[in-house]
Amino acid sequence: MNRTLAFCAAIDRFNRRVARSAAWLTVLMVLIASGNAIARYMGKATGTSLSSNAWLEAQWYLFSLVFLLGAPHALRRGGHVRVDVLLERCSERTRLWIDLIGGLVLLIPFCLFALVTSYEFVVDSVRTLEVSPDPGGLSRWPLKLIVPLAFALLLLQAVSEVLRRVAALRNTPGALPETEEDATDA
Repeated sequence: MNRTLAFCAAIDRFNRRVARSAAWLTVLMVLIASGNAIARYMGKATGTSLSSNAWLEAQWYLFSLVFLLGAPHALRRGGHVRVDVLLERCSERTRLWIDLIGGLVLLIPFCLFALVTSYEFVVDSVRTLEVSPDPGGLSRWPLKLIVPLAFALLLLQAVSEVLRRVAALRNTPGALPETEEDATDA
């Protein structure tokens, strides 16, 4: 079980690094949004168009990257939507079983479904070098390449979480690290 937990810790570390890197995109997103807002008001004052669709699309591209690449780490941290009102009434063991069954029956199949169904979506976008339908918009195909990558990372994290629940149900020490630092040491 130590190898399994080491594998889980490696997945956790990798997804944490990806999420922390993606988090820096929020700084760029804020700068672009601020610059675009300033340009829009300056354009109104001068009677020129200083804003562009490319800047608006860059904002939501960056938001998409942060959301997609941060989702696996959010799963590890317990940041996804849950029914905590019901779970808080359950014993720790019951919560482990609910997480295990939810991961096996819902999350992992959903990730696999998303991977399979996104394939054609991405291939078509890349083949046609899809661009925004808006004038001055950005290419869309690079962003769409991230969708299967993000679901692959989420799938890996789901596997890690399921394996950790199995280990915890077997009373393996360190199966569920208390803190993020504990997870890196596992």
